[in-house]
Amino acid sequence: MKVVLGVGGGIAAYKAAELARLLMERGHTVQPVMTRAAQEFVRPLTFAALTGRKVITDLFASSGGDETLASAVEHISVAQENDILVVAPATADLLAKFANGLADDFLTTLYLAFTGRVVLAPAMNTNMWGHPATQENLAVLRERGHIIAEPAEGPLACGTTGPGRLAEPASIAAIVHRAASTRADLAGETVLITAGPTEEPLDPVRFISNRSSGKMGYALAEAAVFRGAKVILVSGPVQLPPPEGVSLAPVRTATEMHQAVMENLEESTIIIKAAAVADYHVADVPDQKIKKTAMRMSIELDPTPDILAEVGRRKDDRLLIGFAAETENLISEARRKLESKNCDMVVANMVGREGAGFEADENEVTLVLRTGESIQIPKAAKQSVAHSILDRALLLRLALHSAQ
Repeated sequence: MKVVLGVGGGIAAYKAAELARLLMERGHTVQPVMTRAAQEFVRPLTFAALTGRKVITDLFASSGGDETLASAVEHISVAQENDILVVAPATADLLAKFANGLADDFLTTLYLAFTGRVVLAPAMNTNMWGHPATQENLAVLRERGHIIAEPAEGPLACGTTGPGRLAEPASIAAIVHRAASTRADLAGETVLITAGPTEEPLDPVRFISNRSSGKMGYALAEAAVFRGAKVILVSGPVQLPPPEGVSLAPVRTATEMHQAVMENLEESTIIIKAAAVADYHVADVPDQKIKKTAMRMSIELDPTPDILAEVGRRKDDRLLIGFAAETENLISEARRKLESKNCDMVVANMVGREGAGFEADENEVTLVLRTGESIQIPKAAKQSVAHSILDRALLLRLALHSAQ
């Protein structure tokens, strides 16, 4: 595939050189485009040497004459000749320009002319990343169907620590490669996905919940839409925008999630239970806030509906994938869950590891299959892990059809 690599003006621009190398290793041709600000961090010669191509740095050639006339429409020809536009780092300024259709240099003008797939890898200061303007711009870009390589959390060049660090080049390269090679292989499937936590009330103001952010379930929903599936996303309370193209069913409690899943079970062909559902709830929630006293308090809890087990009993020829978040005995517990809930696959991960699992942008999982196999998926961005899960789900689905 032919890839345009747009490089924005941020300290992470140096990582774009490694991204260019990784993309070429995967067999893609890479056309570098650098903003003026990007050239303050990395010289164009670096990308020219890596890709063997002229690095486009300006909307107009500087020598005048026929060359200037040709360069005036070069953004059109580059847009027509390439399949994917990836921008790394995508600064807050570039995201704002893309979202609002501003075109004042080659990269932003190219973006408006580009009709292929777009992958954006944001990188910026934590406060800039969290600013409402940036998040609103990202929401607009997601609605257009662009793929966002979510930034990682960690120490930043500005001295702060938090989200905003450019995703690792290997993760971005995997996302770009997937965008280049994936076809609508899930077309005709209806994928029912649960995501996020549930909240079980203790009284009118308190509740029991867990640390699930919903990022893995939302990444699965986005990936399934990308691959052509109809997606029903049953989501607990999260701070995430729903992926473009999904049918969202927001819920709060385990009982509400159970009801939403059962209402949509009949039309579903693949069910992925990625939600972290509370195991217990208060059966009789008091009408008034519980007052604090000096005395120890006990609360009786009843089990919540076992959604996965009920779907397992009613799944017929549907494919059922469960999740297992464990703190010990990962594989044995995942296999126990697979057998007891009648799953076809369980995605198992050890919780509590720094930088992966709950709340993190990356994950490291093991796929435990009914065939007896256990497949390790190394640590990667959750978007990449989502596609690895769907790859295996597709193989299982095809095997199920062949057996019928």
